[in-house]
Amino acid sequence: MALPVAFFAAFFAWPVAAIVGRGLKVDGAWRFGRIADVVTQPDIRHVLWFTMWQAFASTALTLLLALPAAHVFARLDFPGKQLLRAVVTVPFVLPTVVAGSAFLALVGHGGLLDELWGVRLDTTVWAILLAHVFFNYAVVVRTVGGLWSQLDPRQEEAARMLGASPFQAWRKVTLPALAPAVAAAALMVFLFTFTSFGVVQILGGPTFSTLEVEIYRQTSEVFDLSTAAVLTLVQFVAVGAILVVHAWTVRRRETALRLVDPKVTARRPRGAGQWTLLAGVLATIALLLVLPLAVLVRRSLDAPGFGYYRALADSDGGTFLVAPVHAVWTSLQYAVAATAIAVVIGGLAAAALARRDAGRLVRGFDALLMLPLGVSAVTVGFGFLIALDEPPLDLRQSWILVPLAQALVGAPFVVRTMLPVLRAVDARLREAAAVLGASPWRVWREVDLPLVRRALLVAAGFAFAVSLGEFGATVFIARPDNPTLPVAVARLLSRPGDLNYGQAMALSTILLVVCAAALMILERLRTDRTGEF
Repeated sequence: MALPVAFFAAFFAWPVAAIVGRGLKVDGAWRFGRIADVVTQPDIRHVLWFTMWQAFASTALTLLLALPAAHVFARLDFPGKQLLRAVVTVPFVLPTVVAGSAFLALVGHGGLLDELWGVRLDTTVWAILLAHVFFNYAVVVRTVGGLWSQLDPRQEEAARMLGASPFQAWRKVTLPALAPAVAAAALMVFLFTFTSFGVVQILGGPTFSTLEVEIYRQTSEVFDLSTAAVLTLVQFVAVGAILVVHAWTVRRRETALRLVDPKVTARRPRGAGQWTLLAGVLATIALLLVLPLAVLVRRSLDAPGFGYYRALADSDGGTFLVAPVHAVWTSLQYAVAATAIAVVIGGLAAAALARRDAGRLVRGFDALLMLPLGVSAVTVGFGFLIALDEPPLDLRQSWILVPLAQALVGAPFVVRTMLPVLRAVDARLREAAAVLGASPWRVWREVDLPLVRRALLVAAGFAFAVSLGEFGATVFIARPDNPTLPVAVARLLSRPGDLNYGQAMALSTILLVVCAAALMILERLRTDRTGEF
């Protein structure tokens, strides 16, 4: 645990504490009264209300639209199921900037709806809610569907034989068993939408603002560190409270379940009801997930002869000091470095947490690993500039700063992917190797590593995709001569003109292709042993 603890202390706890301290300390004295002054401001109260309201609405809408798909993937077998599973997961690994760009191309000015019917939704909250569903749809399908596919269907069939209707059997038998998975999926969706930045930044405009967007505005535009620090504390407390409530609720609802092989629970659709459900899910996926991506790609090809793509090779001397296409190579380099860091840090943490003799302090660190996903990435990024400016951690001019920020987001995914597999390794195998004289390193290399190799590759793939699309922290620390793809897309969208808009669509399409390719590789590596994310 030494290296993971040191990493999170130096590159998460210290930057966050530094920016909060800078904002709430005046002449060496703490100004806690500033908290009440900020949260009682009418505009800040509106931001807090909208942040909470849109997170609840996005979570409810995502569950409503994605739970039928979880049932379809868990219980029905149909041609193209594995390909469709990959298609559903593509939006989740995409950067939020690309998700915002896709919906902007669909519902914004000059978008598909504007061209066909003169309808624009980019100035309404519906654009944000639908974009959040687009981004988080796979979270519910994978998390709930993974457990649903392993529930013994004979329990529900027994309820049907005793006179229960299909809905009653689902509500009284299946739903209680799925409750922990539904709660876990709802928590993840709520956290992602509560801290939403890229989607709201692109689609919300000046009308809608979440806490994350307001922290960015107060930090980079208004230069009010005091208000930004207060909002960071509010977000931190809210996320902590949500995690505590979730842990208490799930612990009360967890029960022993009878699980079976998923391969024996899926059957061909039978009856009009199942065929109608399958058709409805396919239509939802086509309209909500595939159509925005298709429109995004089409808009990137509007210029004749791949004009927008060719323009990426030209440096405009304005927003970028280099040609926009340079961001592709820069992002790939940063993502590879961040993946290596996340795999080392996350792998060591997972190995420590998987030990059966781990103490309470070590197990408590498991919950802390999730905090980088719930704390403002904008705060972390700006905290890097404030905290990492003196030896021995003067890294503001170093290229490693961006991969370090990206690895903070990727490491929790590595832990969540590897931990279940490491816990499943029979401890007697390690003990037998140790009795035969193997050193701890050799035990890990010859016993654990062969068993968790696929999980390690899947974890590395997720860390790579997440690092490639990190935006909230990178927007502060990416240098003008080395912008990442999400930063380049956001800057192009912020500038007027069809050429800038087309280049943003082209860069978003490139990012889409790279993330989709990484996902396809993950799907080939995924086995039942590695589980669902």
